[in-house]
Amino acid sequence: MQNDEKWMQRAIKEAQKADYQTWQNPRVGAVVVKENHLLATGHTHQFGGFHAERDAISKLTSEQLLDSTLYVTLEPCNHYGKQPPCSLLITNSGIKRVVIAETDPHSLVTGKGIQMLKEHGIEVVTGILTQEAWNLNPHYNYFFEQGKPWVTLKQSISLDGKVAAAKGKRTRITNQQVYNYVHRERAWYQGIIVGSQTAIIDNPKLTVSVSTSFPPVRIVIDRRGRLSNYSQLKLLNDSEAKTWIFSSDPNLKDKLAKTKAEIIYLANCSIEAVVEECGHRGLQSLYVEGGPTLHQAFVNSGLVNEVITYLSPQFIGEQGVSGMQVPAEMKLSGTNIKGLGNNVRISGRVKKNV
Repeated sequence: MQNDEKWMQRAIKEAQKADYQTWQNPRVGAVVVKENHLLATGHTHQFGGFHAERDAISKLTSEQLLDSTLYVTLEPCNHYGKQPPCSLLITNSGIKRVVIAETDPHSLVTGKGIQMLKEHGIEVVTGILTQEAWNLNPHYNYFFEQGKPWVTLKQSISLDGKVAAAKGKRTRITNQQVYNYVHRERAWYQGIIVGSQTAIIDNPKLTVSVSTSFPPVRIVIDRRGRLSNYSQLKLLNDSEAKTWIFSSDPNLKDKLAKTKAEIIYLANCSIEAVVEECGHRGLQSLYVEGGPTLHQAFVNSGLVNEVITYLSPQFIGEQGVSGMQVPAEMKLSGTNIKGLGNNVRISGRVKKNV
């Protein structure tokens, strides 16, 4: 057991080498060990490329693989997707033992990969460093366990809890280091959400500053169809990422027909309905940027899984626009605090009353 934990920890470190380019696939790490010696390592490649198991196994000969042990952070897949099943690769490799940290919550996989290995006489051990492995892919795991996207609420506020200097005025609250950090942070999510007021006032592009083949979808919640008068907004007209506009205005699609945005009509354009539709469309994670009215609606919905706050050491004053007000006690777990120049990033997961 001690050696199993040691090598699984190494597999977890391998998984951490994968990044947002895995997109809808989870970050997975794998190591091949024989007689307590490390033979090869692997991790998930860009979506459509090698899975961790194939990455590691491809580096070894048949002789090296014979009677070896594979450590993998997530159950090997057992279906054909962008790649052939990893379970089939393993059964044909000569590996005699597979140690798995986490059972895959995806219904296409759950238990099937493990069963396939056992049916071919491979010894399977599960439950080694399961929580550590789960933490590699909170968005993926939550999506397939709960059937809805992971929601992160991101806010930038002053010391007196303000998000803007005045109503309708674009205000830069945080410093350049935060600006750069947020543009990288966005890449780890599959959708970025703002309200129509923020889209109109800030005219943001909502893009990322890193190279990725899978930029997050830009989403605007525009219940009343206010964007019909702002068809020249950047995110409606560029091709840097997809843009979805959710609205209860049945005429908005025609009014924005000349833009590149997709208009999604929802008779009930509630937060719950928008999040549900994003899930139906395959988005596993959502990054809610604001403004305060949208933040308030998300908090009231009870759908927020994580809160990220960027705090700036300034007081804007009573004329400023206040941020969201949490209606009841909200406790955070796994809190992380990071300094970014003279600004502070505070993140934590919302404790759910389950």
